[in-house]
Amino acid sequence: MAGAITTEADLAALGVTRIPVPVPFPQAGGPVNVYAIEDEDGVALYDSGLGSPEGEAALAKGLGDAGWRFEDVTRIVVSHGHVDHYGAARTVLERAGRPVPIYAHPDDIPKMSESGWRFRDRLPHYAAYFLKLGVPAQEIAAMSAEVSGGFKLARRIPELRPLAGGEVLRFRRLSAEVLHMPGHTPGLVCLHDAERRLLFAADHLLEKISPNPIIELGADGQEGTFRPLVAYIRSISKVRALDLDLVLPGHGPAFTGHRGVIDGLLGFYRKRQSRILEALAAGPLSGYEIARVLFPAVRVKDLFLVMSETVANVEVLEARGEVRRSDDGTLYRYALAA
Repeated sequence: MAGAITTEADLAALGVTRIPVPVPFPQAGGPVNVYAIEDEDGVALYDSGLGSPEGEAALAKGLGDAGWRFEDVTRIVVSHGHVDHYGAARTVLERAGRPVPIYAHPDDIPKMSESGWRFRDRLPHYAAYFLKLGVPAQEIAAMSAEVSGGFKLARRIPELRPLAGGEVLRFRRLSAEVLHMPGHTPGLVCLHDAERRLLFAADHLLEKISPNPIIELGADGQEGTFRPLVAYIRSISKVRALDLDLVLPGHGPAFTGHRGVIDGLLGFYRKRQSRILEALAAGPLSGYEIARVLFPAVRVKDLFLVMSETVANVEVLEARGEVRRSDDGTLYRYALAA
């Protein structure tokens, strides 16, 4: 194809349409993007948007404006297991009136599958963990109610097919390799068209905000099975090495200059980690106390994300040997490593 793909207008020639779908939580960074990609015999979707009435209406309108209907959807690739990215997939499946294969990485399938685990079943594990981080019990209760409410905006998917990473997906006018990029979630996948220097990045790389590194506990409350920011820093370095003309993010318009965005993001994390080290220079702190240093005006409704950000940055410092954690049986405290 002649010329670089550097604007969303250029994408039309590739049969790619971005459909912004509204979400009710501002922490997401604006409407979530569904990408409709022209397929050989219909249209494929990269993500499906939120399963709210407003979200499903926006998806239907976006498809219609591009000349498509739900009945034309051939397959769905879900970038990761967050409700704003998979929430409407079951509606698409039902409205299509026929089997539509839905794909995701195995590490995130249990979050979305009808047979997978529910957050409510793991609430006791999260509550116990947050208590050990020093979060007051009353704030944990309010936080749990806030987080649980979001899951009402997505219906579980009857069947998902695995994408491990490395597969090449062929569409009518482009082909893209599936890239497994753990960090924001364990199973996030991007789509990379190396020929056209194009990356469907989902929430792995956003232009204006940092992707939230979310606390992930194991089935029985195991800690440390996944360290999101440690994983993210490894993954994003792989994206930085790619030659890209255009990034199609999970929120916001397409953008160029991915290396500058990544360098700014990594610098942001380094500053946050330096602030943690400065705070610990005065003595050991609990995770909640560190969070209050980083986010002094935090609202309870944002506490899960705030604690996730805090713990993730502390885990990076632990991995570097700069911070150590002690446990007196009831409370974790963090201190500068000797």
